[in-house]
Amino acid sequence: MEAAPALVLVPPTPQYPTPTSRSLSSTPVSTAPPTPELVRSSIDQERSSSETTIVTIYSMYGDDSPPRWDNPLKVSNGRADYSAYQDSVPTSSQDSQESAYYSAVPASHRSSRRRTSVNRGGIGDDSDDLPIAQNPSIHRHRQSPPSSKPPTIFATPIYLPQQHRAPAGSIQHSTQRSFVKYLAGVDVRKSTATQVPRTYAELEILGVRGDGYEEGVERTRARVGSSRDSTMQAAQALGDPMEKTRELTPKEVEMLANLDRYGFFNTPSHDRLTLLPNSAFLKPLSRVAVTKTGPATGTILRSLPPPSAPKHETIRMEKWGRMLEAQSRDPGGNIETWCISPSKEHKLRERLYKGIPDRWRSAAWQTLLCRFSRTGNKEFLHLSREYREALDKPSQYDIQIDLDVPRTISGHILFRTRYGHGQRSLFHVLHSFSLRCSVCGYCQGMGPIAAMLLCYFEPERAYASLVYLHDAYRMHDIFSPGFPGLLEAIYVQERIMQEMMPEVYAAFKDQMVSSTSYATKWYITLFANSMPFPTLLRLWDAFLLEGPDLFIVVAISVIWAYRDHITSSSANFETILSLLSSFFVPEDENTFVAWIGKVLADQKLRSSMKEWREEWKGLVAAGKEGQALL
Repeated sequence: MEAAPALVLVPPTPQYPTPTSRSLSSTPVSTAPPTPELVRSSIDQERSSSETTIVTIYSMYGDDSPPRWDNPLKVSNGRADYSAYQDSVPTSSQDSQESAYYSAVPASHRSSRRRTSVNRGGIGDDSDDLPIAQNPSIHRHRQSPPSSKPPTIFATPIYLPQQHRAPAGSIQHSTQRSFVKYLAGVDVRKSTATQVPRTYAELEILGVRGDGYEEGVERTRARVGSSRDSTMQAAQALGDPMEKTRELTPKEVEMLANLDRYGFFNTPSHDRLTLLPNSAFLKPLSRVAVTKTGPATGTILRSLPPPSAPKHETIRMEKWGRMLEAQSRDPGGNIETWCISPSKEHKLRERLYKGIPDRWRSAAWQTLLCRFSRTGNKEFLHLSREYREALDKPSQYDIQIDLDVPRTISGHILFRTRYGHGQRSLFHVLHSFSLRCSVCGYCQGMGPIAAMLLCYFEPERAYASLVYLHDAYRMHDIFSPGFPGLLEAIYVQERIMQEMMPEVYAAFKDQMVSSTSYATKWYITLFANSMPFPTLLRLWDAFLLEGPDLFIVVAISVIWAYRDHITSSSANFETILSLLSSFFVPEDENTFVAWIGKVLADQKLRSSMKEWREEWKGLVAAGKEGQALL
């Protein structure tokens, strides 16, 4: 019996970010890496029935003459032998933009080309449990009925074209090999269990069309291949090798014109926007009288104000350029790690609270993370290898991660396209991190944090940063089952309220408003879903320097700003909870962040916060924590 045809994949080099040759005045645009077309082959070759196809998305046929291949990948018992994979080039000549894998297609099948579709069933599709060539859905549209004998399953040679290869020894090269190795090792007979990570690995190699501009096609939660239309739609959503060289369309130009400076579309994304009044932060945190005759609700905004360029940004860029120094370089002379110049160390905190220039934020965050966690480049290289190795391993959280990825800051151009570069990176970072700690695994709050890190770091660095947050910044306590760190933070928050705002604390108690009812999402996502992105970046600048106390003070700042509304005589359970569940927009970001800096500079308060943390641990040990919170 002749071999069933299969589409095979060409992996492009992952790039973070990818420059584009298209022009739109002087605005830089990140697009997906070039991706191969679906190319056909006409080799007529009989192979053992014990061999299986490595990766199949859509069956296609063609009349092109195939090149000769080096290092074919052998498959035995449903598994692939990866040892044959090498960095080689084809011996036949072909256009560089048409380099692709070829599948062996018997000549007798060519008459039925374009009439064959493969059922890539969704999660739980029983037919997808069969080996690909034994799956009856493959033969559903053939002109002649399949033979009663199962068709031969064959191995397709793996080949990485020259123009898509990352430099040997680079992080991108290692990541590239990881995805090819993963796909080569996938047992298609167990495809239901591996469908989600396999789909992301396939699309990491192929890419998707219109990354950042188009919505994309759902593949892991919707059935692809149940009809010819869905099959063709999914095929058309794959990457186009001309993606980076064509001119921008008028629609894409219009879309880019609506992006803010951080890459977000100017569309409403929050139902309730509430102003954090600037007047509240002109007074220091202290015992003050509250007004009980005021309104119970805050000032509602119709939309988020567009982010503007920070004041004195050019001057601050020059200052940070002098303050940050190269600590280590790679063999090519590129800077690997940064450090703070010893002569500028005393100015770090002051300049940080004024705002890190966006151009220097990646280097500054890397420096602050390493300082706080007391790690260096050696630890980062180890975590990079750990990240890539984890891509080959299954995770019990893959399906849940895949559900959460498309709804994580979807208003950002990096994460707009389904299975685009940003969503793939987010999935891979969360997948690898879910294998890091068997206690924490994965929880929803990790997504927004990882997505924000990916806005400034490549996936390896984002993964390493999550590990630093988990280990050094005590996020392990936040993410652990039962969220013990969250309850501890709420306990410290309530002690500050009781000492500094006793009327507010009494109002919460009288109205029976528990702190967990409104503050849980604050601490789980570190305010990622509660404040504008520019404000969140400023808070993270301080958080990476100050540590976990920072977000407790942010929670206090919100309650401080609304203390008169909470204690109002017209306030009740619903108004208080609705107010504190809003999306908070500071009237003056600089005043807001400066107020937080002053509170954290109070050493007496910081000492009390440390004592309250120890006090909470004692309550937990005694089993009395249940009565200690509002």
